[in-house]
Amino acid sequence: MSFLGYNKGETLEFNYKKACGLWLIAVAFVIALATVVGGEQIINMQVFSIGYMVSFFSINLNKKVLHKFSDGPSTPFQRKMSLYSVILLFILLVLLGGPFFETENWRLIWLGALLATGIHFFPYYFVHGKSMIFLGLACVINAAVGYLSPQSSLVTIA
Repeated sequence: MSFLGYNKGETLEFNYKKACGLWLIAVAFVIALATVVGGEQIINMQVFSIGYMVSFFSINLNKKVLHKFSDGPSTPFQRKMSLYSVILLFILLVLLGGPFFETENWRLIWLGALLATGIHFFPYYFVHGKSMIFLGLACVINAAVGYLSPQSSLVTIA
């Protein structure tokens, strides 16, 4: 993985783990709120989008919050992995959920988003540690249950 800037034998420190946890809690709250509002979209897209962006800017782009919830800087390798994980997320969102916007199949749109999110957590292992593997597995398994059990409630799965 030297092409990504990883130096063999380098010990990775997961300095942004607490900031990541805060971000995940904020997004979970946004998803819960968007689900309560719900409507035809199951998870209300407008509430989710606005809440996601507010959370993103107030946590991930807020230097005071990041400084308070971090234990030091990320390595160049970790910064690259973080960037590539986000790029992967957007590609997967388009591929897995995008095709269902035409028919407004909100269940498959959100299952695609859940699966894409789960997959994009795996490269974050190098940035935030093994908790990302467990979180990714939970999302992928929940999405698989949703795909395999069309009668199951998306609200329960997500």
